[in-house]
Amino acid sequence: MTGTGHVPVYVENGMHHCILFSTIFIGGSNFVFGYYDFGIIYDVFVPLVGVLNVFGLVFCLFLTVKGLTFPSTKDSGSTGSLLLDYYWGTELYPKVLGMDVKRFVNCRFSMTFWMLSGLSYAYRSYTLHGAVDYGLLLSAVSQYIYLCKFFAWEIGYMRSIDIIVDRAGFYEEWGCLVFVPSLYTLHTRLLVRSPSELSFATAVAIFLIGIAGVLINFWADKQREWFRESEGKCKIWGTAPDFVRATYTVVEEGKKTTKSSLLLASGFWGVARHFHYVFELTAAWSWCLLANPLKNGLLPLSYCIFLTILLVHRAKRDEEKCLLKYGEDYKKYSELVPYLIIPGIY
Repeated sequence: MTGTGHVPVYVENGMHHCILFSTIFIGGSNFVFGYYDFGIIYDVFVPLVGVLNVFGLVFCLFLTVKGLTFPSTKDSGSTGSLLLDYYWGTELYPKVLGMDVKRFVNCRFSMTFWMLSGLSYAYRSYTLHGAVDYGLLLSAVSQYIYLCKFFAWEIGYMRSIDIIVDRAGFYEEWGCLVFVPSLYTLHTRLLVRSPSELSFATAVAIFLIGIAGVLINFWADKQREWFRESEGKCKIWGTAPDFVRATYTVVEEGKKTTKSSLLLASGFWGVARHFHYVFELTAAWSWCLLANPLKNGLLPLSYCIFLTILLVHRAKRDEEKCLLKYGEDYKKYSELVPYLIIPGIY
């Protein structure tokens, strides 16, 4: 629920989307119906990103005007600066023709592009070099599994800081239309021209570490989801969970109303307040290491370095948001779980 009392409504169909678009992309390729080559995403990447860039810049201008003149909810308004309005956004939950903009752009478009592009790049590498690049293939498969996990957990993402705090402006929407397809696939795209040359054994070892990160990250996310859905009545790691019942205030129909949330302090969420980031970063670094930076230099590490900075910054932003929302109750939670990301260190 937002500060104005608005509760966005979503249909939980992320996995349906994942299966449908994977099937459509494979089915339309030369593997089945032959409408295009499976390596098409690599072939058209440059002009595609050019079109997305132009569209994204214009679309963000439209969203800026929309938020100021005909917003979808009351969670909108100007910062007082048109430049900042364009960058940050003027509306939290814009809808266009009944479609939730942030869900479509942030989740459905950018994550689907990322999910399918790695497989497309691996195929193009094979057709160009006549051999399987184990680093590229296993990086693409690991990322595909991670994004299947993302779509299975998509409703959880709709409660994340990207959705409930960040408005739909250049930062979010252009970022997901252009920046995500460009940077998040850079390490696999680079490997098409410069294969990793990793041995099968080395690639598999790095792949398994990454998969472990993906699975544990999913387990941590689901653990908190199960806790919330049971309203604290489930068991975490075999015992009753520790938690803090935190209250906050929203405005409904012009009146202040007190609500409450349960803050989990057991399981993964009792080790550190953002311990799940460790496993997400484990996966990200494995994908980039499969591009063999010892051969290809530091460029393949661009994504994992960026994500490390992003998640450390996001953890701090989330702390500020929660402290502002829950006040003293969040301080009690922080005393129960004193570390932010890495227990004993940070």
